[in-house]
Amino acid sequence: MTSSPDSPADPASQDEPFTIAQLAARAGVSVATVSKVVNGRLDVAPETRELVETLIRQYGYRRQKRASRPAPLIELVFHEVRGLYPVEVINGVSTVARTNGLGVVVSELGGSHVPGRGWVEDVLARRPVGVIPVFCGVTEDQRERLRARDIPIVAVDPTGEPGHDDPSVGTSNWNGGLEATRHLLELGHRRIAVITGPERVLAGRARLDGFRAAMDLAGVPVDPALVCLGDFQIEDGRDHARSLLRLPDPPTAIFACNDGSALGVYHAAAELGIRVPEALSVVGFDDLPKAKWMIPPLTSVRQPLHDMAATAAAMLLDLAADRPPAKRRVEIATELVVRSSTAPPAR
Repeated sequence: MTSSPDSPADPASQDEPFTIAQLAARAGVSVATVSKVVNGRLDVAPETRELVETLIRQYGYRRQKRASRPAPLIELVFHEVRGLYPVEVINGVSTVARTNGLGVVVSELGGSHVPGRGWVEDVLARRPVGVIPVFCGVTEDQRERLRARDIPIVAVDPTGEPGHDDPSVGTSNWNGGLEATRHLLELGHRRIAVITGPERVLAGRARLDGFRAAMDLAGVPVDPALVCLGDFQIEDGRDHARSLLRLPDPPTAIFACNDGSALGVYHAAAELGIRVPEALSVVGFDDLPKAKWMIPPLTSVRQPLHDMAATAAAMLLDLAADRPPAKRRVEIATELVVRSSTAPPAR
């Protein structure tokens, strides 16, 4: 049975968050059961777990002074661990973690941009200092369960518009798209194609908007046939570039919204016997270490992934120490790095 309205566990009679004993009384379960839920144990019936989680969200949870400290870990969450993008992020977080005597745990979501069922239980069992989702996000329920255990979250390169209360670190994607396109326009290109990222991803939309803004400011109409919706993958860049370069009036330049797509463009151009940059200029986005080793070296918008990750880790540690960050949303500037993959159009 739950406690009566006049009991000490009733929310009307107190302002402070509940202790484990009060949560147990309210839920009508044992203290041990609530403790299992609080500590992320899996051996609790789903309906009981849901009841206790609901009470924690409603009334809060006050840890006892003797409660164990978080594990000296930062939890990094990627939608997938592939290529150099995650390596740059891991290095940035690790720099801050080492300085503070912490380790780093990496979770991979198998390509999904939202953690599945069971993920949050694993995190609660590890009890990290905090969680950094990278190019992915957690559900509201997962966020509340982490928040109830005093586990802060700081997002890096969030896929959607970050919530007002969710600290995040990103880069100036719109300005990067603008500068990449301006560079091609200044070289004399007018038939400029763009291979974007997924529509659901904020960074891809912002880079496309920057492209459109540059074209509009230059008075150059955007041909819808030259706007291709991609998925930030090498295969997408290759497949879209094949189609673009076979058009009756093909583009003289392609802005690929990440370096992987740009590599795919290189492959398609090579298959069709089109030389870069003599017959086709290519600009990427990210400026990952491989960009300067491509043949020819790739002109790319540098996204400071290492700095973004290190900034997010520092913000996370501030939150874990109850020090509110100076800014909830930090945006680090991009930089266009011009190499040998762009040149004036041949025609």
